[in-house]
Amino acid sequence: MHGEPLTTNGQPPVVGEQFPEFALKTSDSQSLGLTDLSGKVTLISVVPDIDTRVCSLSTKKFNQKVDQFPGINFLTISTNTPEQQQNWCAAADVTKIRLVSDQEHQLGEKLGIYVATKGIDSRSIWILDENGRIVYRELIIEQTNEPAYSQALAKLTALTK
Repeated sequence: MHGEPLTTNGQPPVVGEQFPEFALKTSDSQSLGLTDLSGKVTLISVVPDIDTRVCSLSTKKFNQKVDQFPGINFLTISTNTPEQQQNWCAAADVTKIRLVSDQEHQLGEKLGIYVATKGIDSRSIWILDENGRIVYRELIIEQTNEPAYSQALAKLTALTK
């Protein structure tokens, strides 16, 4: 982050593997798990803190693309509380993408992307098929960089044709 090395808690799963089961809270405090996403292609954008510039920017950019992909799940997962996420959504006028809280780092730890020294999940993009199998992942090395939007959206286009 800002050129300084960070250490995650493990090795993230690779394309072809099953995404781990999770139990998180949405910004409106509803429970959400992997089984709730089954039957649809899912894009998950993991961001360290929704209240920072790059996290906010990437969530807004994906939110603008949701309409191009009807019938899929679009999620942004951050370590913010559901209340912080709800406040951000209201301030940023983001209504299409679902914000999900990993404030207890449960999913970050299962994915091997939790950075204990910062208390955050590492920025990453995951696309899952209808059965929760990983078909695309991007692990963003420099946490202050944005993801490769065009690559993720091209994969979504290919999966939803």
